[in-house]
Amino acid sequence: MHIAEGFLPPVHAVAWGAAAAPFVVHGARSLIREVKEHPENTLLLGASGAFTFVLSALKLPSVTGSCSHPTGTGLGAILFRPPVMAVLGTITLLFQALLLAHGGLTTLGANVFSMAIVGPWAGYGVYRLARRYGAPLMAAVFCGAFVADLSTYCVTSVQLALAFPDPGSGFLGALGKFGSIFALTQIPLAVSEGLLTVLVMRLLVQSSKGELTRLGVLVAGKRAATAAEAGTETESGTTTESGTTGAVAR
Repeated sequence: MHIAEGFLPPVHAVAWGAAAAPFVVHGARSLIREVKEHPENTLLLGASGAFTFVLSALKLPSVTGSCSHPTGTGLGAILFRPPVMAVLGTITLLFQALLLAHGGLTTLGANVFSMAIVGPWAGYGVYRLARRYGAPLMAAVFCGAFVADLSTYCVTSVQLALAFPDPGSGFLGALGKFGSIFALTQIPLAVSEGLLTVLVMRLLVQSSKGELTRLGVLVAGKRAATAAEAGTETESGTTTESGTTGAVAR
């Protein structure tokens, strides 16, 4: 990922584009609503898109016709939910195809489906599950970013295996080959992306407490049920995390 221009058979390219289109349309509506209802979050939206663009532009050669790199979609999915990332990820992939020859227009649908749709949804799902079962905010952020990255490459492996099944062992054999080759570079990259996303989130907790509270990542006020996971408690009973007073992580 990204799958290179012209690498997929035309039928596969059209099919993945059709599969991705409804998610992108829904995401566009979600993005427009977010900007209209909360214009104060526009700067953070732009930062989330830039984070995705920069990380996903760092590519390492991998499977023929593709490459390995971070994705950067986990952060935006946690902050603004996955539908918004379908649009930001599509814009990122389109600009990279046009300006950097990274990916392509014919493979845009396949790349959007793996990086801008499956990755954000998988990462956000793991993040929410971790928070529901009491994981600290930063641990949940790491897990979400890690899974968003790794799931993207699992889908890319499936896409390539469907397009180029092994002559002897078919789809499953090709999937094993693509997946094992990707794993050599992608697992370390996923760990690195998780750690970097945690670092960025810590900075946001310190500098953008109001925005994170409005987005629901931080919840204002005292909650005894979340005091233990937040880390420390002041004499007045106000829970703090990462140096932030008066808010606790959700």
